[in-house]
Amino acid sequence: MHAQSTAQEDRAADVTPPVVPRMPWRVHAVRVLPGYRLDVVFVDGTRGVTDLSALIHSEDAGVFASLRDPALFSRARVVYGAVTWPGEIDLAPDALYRQMAKAD
Repeated sequence: MHAQSTAQEDRAADVTPPVVPRMPWRVHAVRVLPGYRLDVVFVDGTRGVTDLSALIHSEDAGVFASLRDPALFSRARVVYGAVTWPGEIDLAPDALYRQMAKAD
């Protein structure tokens, strides 16, 4: 007797709700601006521009030193409510939110 195998589709995505960041300090959108700046919008509507040039060019930049490359910096995107770049570089969204909320 010859056993037949049939491919089955993974239906987990059909029943698993999408991840929707709801905390006010989660980032909704980011836009890269000239001069190592980011225009950031949070899920509660708070919006602001942050200048990362001092951090990126400091002696203590650490992983952020790689963002001195404008091509890499321009690849900022939002993943799970945080601003991220390739290479597992990200900004703490809660700290960014507090900084921008103070500026208002």
